[in-house]
Amino acid sequence: MNLHANPGSHMRAEIAEAPDVFLRAVAADHRATLSDIGFGDARAFYTIARGSSDAAANILSYEWMRALGKPMTSLPPSIFSLGDGVSMAGSAALVVSQSGASDDLVRSAHGIRERGGVVAAITNVPGSAVEEASQAVLRIDAGAEQAVPATKTVIGSIAAGMAGLAALKPTYVVACEIAAAAMQELAGSKLPTSDAIVRDLKKFQSVYVVGRGAGYGAAHEVALKIKETCARHAEAYSASEVMHGPLQLVKAPLMVLILDSGEATSQASLDAAEARFRADGSAVHRIGLPTDRADLPAAAVAAMLLYLVYPVILETALALGFDPDAPETLSKVTATL
Repeated sequence: MNLHANPGSHMRAEIAEAPDVFLRAVAADHRATLSDIGFGDARAFYTIARGSSDAAANILSYEWMRALGKPMTSLPPSIFSLGDGVSMAGSAALVVSQSGASDDLVRSAHGIRERGGVVAAITNVPGSAVEEASQAVLRIDAGAEQAVPATKTVIGSIAAGMAGLAALKPTYVVACEIAAAAMQELAGSKLPTSDAIVRDLKKFQSVYVVGRGAGYGAAHEVALKIKETCARHAEAYSASEVMHGPLQLVKAPLMVLILDSGEATSQASLDAAEARFRADGSAVHRIGLPTDRADLPAAAVAAMLLYLVYPVILETALALGFDPDAPETLSKVTATL
């Protein structure tokens, strides 16, 4: 198939594949894989990633911290790829890279091990350089992804990280099973407000994407996809941070997407942000799951929100005259030093 003869065909097909990718990845058993390297014995966990993978890692960090009661935060790859690194004694790192090909992530994996840490990788390409540099692999198993913007591998990364968490905390297996059933039920669904969101994405040049908890990482991913495919200025904010200095931008025409991951602790801040933006005349869309699912882990809800929003971004890009499969200035693998 000629990619440009049918713009968006790859991205559309890969979004459709995402639920099955999630089901496979979230059900994987990584107990032996992580136990063999002592991953769960770490006092603290770190994520190493860029772009969409970093958004997935952000979602996972909230889920892991909530479940394990241990700190998990992001380290910039440049600490190891450009600098001399930091001590990783007693720590474990999760490198997230769909392609597994970026040199700075490969250097980071080597550097973490050299400085006393253990490394597991979430990747989609078997035998990738990141995989070879890591001690354990939580493979996404999504198959080839041809569209430049990652979709099914982002959702698969979240699922793989959830399966990794289940390997460290066996009771979390139940949460993975509930998430798999919910994703299967959601497959093929369309966001009811998609037409209105497309209309406003076409109209506004600037977009705030707001979330909190697991929704914050999802907000980063949605903002990135809007930039990648629609050439619109989009920024992600926590619902708490956006009420400070960034709020001043409501004085200019602004669209706001609020991603509601259903976490009870986040509702008050999401409500406050929504009310303030509406009062100031912004075009506000709050996106949640079609039904209230308090039993779902927040990371799974974030993955499901992405599944619902990706087609909206795809349709917006097409309406604006862009081919979301192949943004002009981007390539599938970004070589970062």
